[in-house]
Amino acid sequence: MTQNPIHLLLMAVVQDQDLDSATRAVQAIGAPVTYLSSSGGFLGRRNATLLIGLPTAREAEALAALQEACRQRIEYMTLPLEGSPMPMPAPVPVTVGGATVFALPVERFEQI
Repeated sequence: MTQNPIHLLLMAVVQDQDLDSATRAVQAIGAPVTYLSSSGGFLGRRNATLLIGLPTAREAEALAALQEACRQRIEYMTLPLEGSPMPMPAPVPVTVGGATVFALPVERFEQI
């Protein structure tokens, strides 16, 4: 068993188009990062879930790096108008992007 220098696991869900910049930003602060492909439930878009292990004291630094790398954007979805005799889609602005980050305490880890 390895004595655990990592005290926090950040799970960050980012848009696929922000994956490269987010990964580079986290690696630039010296934190290890692994990503898993995922997809969003609301828009069904491709996402990536980043797994970032780091000491608790570096949480703010990692969050700042993710905030700089992951941008929110306005995209337009087309929805049919209710009550309309013809299904004419109406574009609706939706804010997408940024990062959703979960911070989980890590009691220990093992490298096998």
